[in-house]
Amino acid sequence: MLRSMNSAISGLRAHQTKLDVTGNNIANVNTVGYKASQTVFEDTLSQVVRNGSAPTAQAGGTNPAQVGLGVKVAGITTNFEQGSAQNTGRSTDFMISGDGFFITQAGNEQLYTRAGSFSYDGAGNLVTPDGALLQGWMATDGVVNTNGPIRQLTVPFGDVMQPTETDNGAVVGNLSSAAANGTGVQTQMTMYDALGKAHQISLSFTKTGDNTWNVVARDENEAVLASTAGPLAFNPVAGTLPAASRTFQITPDASMAGSWPGQVTIDLADLRQFGGPSGLTPARVDGNAMGSLQSISLSGDGTVMGVYSNNLREPIGKLALATFANPGGLAKAGNSSFRVGDNSGQPAIGEPGGGGRGSLVAGALEMSNVDLAEEFTGLIVAQRGFQANSRVISSSDEVLQDLVNLKR
Repeated sequence: MLRSMNSAISGLRAHQTKLDVTGNNIANVNTVGYKASQTVFEDTLSQVVRNGSAPTAQAGGTNPAQVGLGVKVAGITTNFEQGSAQNTGRSTDFMISGDGFFITQAGNEQLYTRAGSFSYDGAGNLVTPDGALLQGWMATDGVVNTNGPIRQLTVPFGDVMQPTETDNGAVVGNLSSAAANGTGVQTQMTMYDALGKAHQISLSFTKTGDNTWNVVARDENEAVLASTAGPLAFNPVAGTLPAASRTFQITPDASMAGSWPGQVTIDLADLRQFGGPSGLTPARVDGNAMGSLQSISLSGDGTVMGVYSNNLREPIGKLALATFANPGGLAKAGNSSFRVGDNSGQPAIGEPGGGGRGSLVAGALEMSNVDLAEEFTGLIVAQRGFQANSRVISSSDEVLQDLVNLKR
């Protein structure tokens, strides 16, 4: 009787643990990045009542007779299946689609999480709701070196993008071969001096003869700019320019020499003379005005792009992700984070999308992967298991009472 009571007591303990795990899963059904846990039972040692015997020529074999001594919790495993996506529209909400963990720094400890709800602190750092610093690589002059050590990602709001002068431009399109002599076609380019001031430079193409055009460059004041462009003679069959005529240089007005001292090279390699209507488009014009950082956007490879007031974008950093040989071996650290465990293996840190790591989605969060239908079913099973084991204790108590009553 005592043996059955002890087995039932172990059953009560095991099913109580299952109830605790199930209750925790249900409590975290709406926790961002939460991964559900499952309880696994196994039986304990068994007492041999009669040993088995091997078959002989005169008699058959017998099986051992064993009585189990109860149940124990073999383990509590974590389900790392992908949770559902929830769109939030926040530029600092990131979701991992696939394997991997965000890396954060909390004090002197490096932690790992699937919860991608980040925000800015007073210094512009990307942080978790509890203040842990999101880790990655910062860009230098717009270039991210992912071979270097990771550090906290900081968004330098108010950072100024230096202006650069225009050195190169290009014109693409068509000058109609059917146009009459004297026909003019014009396109306009926005160019910048070294101080970032915009200048409207126009290029006027005028047909002077069969397959021949002249080009004149003017500034916004209609002043003609010095140019190395000669007559443009198109191939009458291919409609292309010879190699010697595919580029020319213009020199900014003398009044701009202090802020725009260099020449500008104009590329005409993609300019054609076909029979259709004329139409020109400026393309690949470099240079930019000064700009200040306004906001950020995230690409699927983890690159954090700075969006500047001059409508340009430049990388300011890249998020790092970590994967583990055995994520089930990670130890829970609270606040939806994990730390390296004895059986998890060391983190493999790298770029999103490479080395088996998932890609990133901005403006979305990975929600809990708890299945309520499964949890409620498990809750009923655990409650019935607890109830059944309590009945075993009650029945054993009654049998013991009957034994005591035999003496009366």
